[in-house]
Amino acid sequence: MLRGIALSDWQARAKTFEYRGQTVCYWTAGQGEPLLLIHGFPTAAWDWHYLWDALAERYLVIACDMVGFGFSAKPQEYDYSLQDQADLQQALLAHLGVRRCHVLAHDYGDSVAQELLSRDLEGPQWLDSMCFLNGGLFPETHHPVLMQQMLLSPLGFFFGRLTSRPRLARSMRQVFGAETQPADVELEAFWQLIAHDNGPSVMHKLIRYIPERRVYRERWVSAMQQTEVPMRVIDGADDPVSGAHMVARYRELVPEADVVMLEDIGHYPQIEAPRQVLDAYLEFHDGLRASERSVAQAG
Repeated sequence: MLRGIALSDWQARAKTFEYRGQTVCYWTAGQGEPLLLIHGFPTAAWDWHYLWDALAERYLVIACDMVGFGFSAKPQEYDYSLQDQADLQQALLAHLGVRRCHVLAHDYGDSVAQELLSRDLEGPQWLDSMCFLNGGLFPETHHPVLMQQMLLSPLGFFFGRLTSRPRLARSMRQVFGAETQPADVELEAFWQLIAHDNGPSVMHKLIRYIPERRVYRERWVSAMQQTEVPMRVIDGADDPVSGAHMVARYRELVPEADVVMLEDIGHYPQIEAPRQVLDAYLEFHDGLRASERSVAQAG
């Protein structure tokens, strides 16, 4: 059993830097090869708290709350986009003096990571590996929940402001596995992260990432097909948003697809089954190191 980090303790560990005039909260721990963790919608970097300390035993782990999320700034007048969030991740790495890194992403963060993969393909190369958890890698397989559909509607501004802890809890329970439902303390933490700094008032702007995925689909799918960066997908199969149906599409489109399916797990595998995610991730990296040794010996 991996021990998590209470939200209050997590917040106390936060550091800050300025990005486009906005205050961004970020976290670092450990040492070794840099590993960038990118969170999803509508939550924040605390999503990684069960994996954080274990990963920090092997890597320099880095994560931030993206603009509009968690404890970072949530400006009302801001051009929220996946492209900008990718810029933010690169700005954070530059702020920390990190020139190369591994990436582990989830949900909304998968789309940000796809853009980073595209930029790496264009050069210069700086990604050492890419691992995706459940997310909308292909817009044609993404099944938004009711809350997302309402936020995307012409009345999204109104529905965003109506977001409440009970509404959030219902939405979260829909996407977690039947046997791995979120605990009340987790639901309360999710709500605090969203509600912080009047977060519901910008949710209708953040949700624009869903149509943005369609705009960049060909760019991102092409990057996954052409890249030489090692990739793995670790997916909760029971996720109604991006579960087994998304993985089936991934296997159709991505050559030599490396996939680990987590049966009976939903949309948040890093919270529902952190030990399984950790084991699958470390196995992926151990395999990379074994391949590197074989190439070195052959040379």
